[in-house]
Amino acid sequence: MTVIAAQSPLAQTYMQAQLPKAKPHTDTRAWATAQDFEAQFMSSMAQSMFEGIETDETFGGGPGEDTFRSMLVSEYGKEMSKAGGIGIADQIYGEILKLQEKSQ
Repeated sequence: MTVIAAQSPLAQTYMQAQLPKAKPHTDTRAWATAQDFEAQFMSSMAQSMFEGIETDETFGGGPGEDTFRSMLVSEYGKEMSKAGGIGIADQIYGEILKLQEKSQ
């Protein structure tokens, strides 16, 4: 959302009108599970993106970088999911609710 804040007021209004309206999620545990799933998916996609990046010897490398890079990628996935993701969480949430209805 910082990109919207850096734009003119007219651009902000336009961008906010284009954003999808949040749907009320009545089952918070199911929604949290769906968001966690999407975050994991987004993290695995981002992980492959970082595999090809090489670091120089002076400022990077070693086992510490691998550890912290995986943590960074995991946080990227969580933030992308919170920001709306790619719609997987909504689909998973709907499927969870369907499964819950069938089990009752």
